[in-house]
Amino acid sequence: MKLEGVHFLLTYKCDLECDHCFVWGSPKASATFTFKHVKNILEEARKLKTVNYVSVEGGEPFLYYPIMVKTVKEAVKLGFHVEILSNCYWATCLEDAIEWLKPIAKLENVELSLSSDLYHGENWVTKEAKNAVKAAKTLNIKAGVIAVKYPDAKTICPSEIEGVKIDLWELMYRGRACSKLAEKAEKKPWNEFTECPYEDFIRQERVHVDPLGYVHVCQGISIGNSWKKPFSKIIQEYDPYQNPVLEPLIHGGPAALVKKFNLPHDEVYADACHLCYAARCMLRNKYPEILVPNQMYGEIEQ
Repeated sequence: MKLEGVHFLLTYKCDLECDHCFVWGSPKASATFTFKHVKNILEEARKLKTVNYVSVEGGEPFLYYPIMVKTVKEAVKLGFHVEILSNCYWATCLEDAIEWLKPIAKLENVELSLSSDLYHGENWVTKEAKNAVKAAKTLNIKAGVIAVKYPDAKTICPSEIEGVKIDLWELMYRGRACSKLAEKAEKKPWNEFTECPYEDFIRQERVHVDPLGYVHVCQGISIGNSWKKPFSKIIQEYDPYQNPVLEPLIHGGPAALVKKFNLPHDEVYADACHLCYAARCMLRNKYPEILVPNQMYGEIEQ
């Protein structure tokens, strides 16, 4: 694996419970990185000499603001480009949003990725996202906006917020979206999902690390726990062909995973993620060290 990016799931806690959330973010969740563990992962990532960027995500990372800022500063100090993802709950007015972002504005190689859509508010453009974009522009922080398609949306997503382009993403039916949104989706025959459209497990370029230590190649598929084995070793020893869950996904996508284990299944699914996630839920007892943690499968870590 020539790893390029490390995504910190800084916390599973979030002020919202969005229907599309991959990681089941929730106010009830509590698992959160300590800075000691953050620093360990950053130092291990630097050992690999291939990682060039770090993403700080959640949950909602601004809920643990001092640790988030310290994480960003440490990552920049070690030479990484940093992206921070947020739902902008903190940008209640422009003046306050500027204060929240001032410590970040002092750093080089940091950008913001801000969420604004019908999952986060009643309109595609939330007041908080608008304030956050304005604040970022005032402070010369590079910012982008992410929106996710919404089933049966009555309005069209605008193309920009305050001159900043909105990047409209496909809805992926995994995590909470499986239970909350899949029924509304148009569906295709299960055996058409013969590849993973989002991850290249052979040439894996990024991983997510969560506050429980798990290293994910896709949210909910762990290749090791960095509290038990050094992160750099987990990456160096990665062999997807020896992983019983990844091997069929490589050769034939979620349909192959179902066939390999002769899993019961419906005839139609919303997308490849939907079929894969449903299959993984059935395999968790068989592979409890791979299909973890409980949080990723709707059992909130409190």
